[in-house]
Amino acid sequence: MADAPADAPLVVGIGGTIGGISSTERALRIALDAAGREGFRTRMFGGADMARLPLYDPRATTRTPDEIEFVETIRQASALIIASPGYHGSISGVVKNALDLLEETARDADRPYLADMPVGLIATAYGWQATGSTIAALRSIVHALRGWPTPFAAAINSQLTKFDEEGGASEPAVVEQLCMVGRQVARFAPLSMQMSLRTNG
Repeated sequence: MADAPADAPLVVGIGGTIGGISSTERALRIALDAAGREGFRTRMFGGADMARLPLYDPRATTRTPDEIEFVETIRQASALIIASPGYHGSISGVVKNALDLLEETARDADRPYLADMPVGLIATAYGWQATGSTIAALRSIVHALRGWPTPFAAAINSQLTKFDEEGGASEPAVVEQLCMVGRQVARFAPLSMQMSLRTNG
């Protein structure tokens, strides 16, 4: 697949776990690749990236280079995909900490938080119950950040589906679901960009 032009809209992925490449991170990569095939640039913040983010302190007067890079990249994004493992029925601490850092955008004039941005959602868990509650938690957070969760969210039972290092999965239907997440954020992003132009033009 050819690289997207440097001026192509950006889709950012956030997700993974600390301690190596996880099923969540591999699922996110499949979704991002699908967005890339729609002509978008992509940038992924995986588990290793999120592990470098300190625990969010709203009273801090300075931010680390990793925090600054994360926030500035989100500011440039036209769409977002968030993938989280289901830990005790909800999202993981590292994913929540990364999302808490978006408080830095609260006073942005162009786009506070994730206002009007399409956001795709992915949850992986060892069982169906946690996937559903994790997706629900992600939807609630995106709404609180003024974003638009896309209609389809991918809930993946890692007890049944195994991912490989080549970017595939044991269940073709799961790969298609993840690709749908990527395609939906890519297709809704132009609408978001038009709304932003009308608001700030």
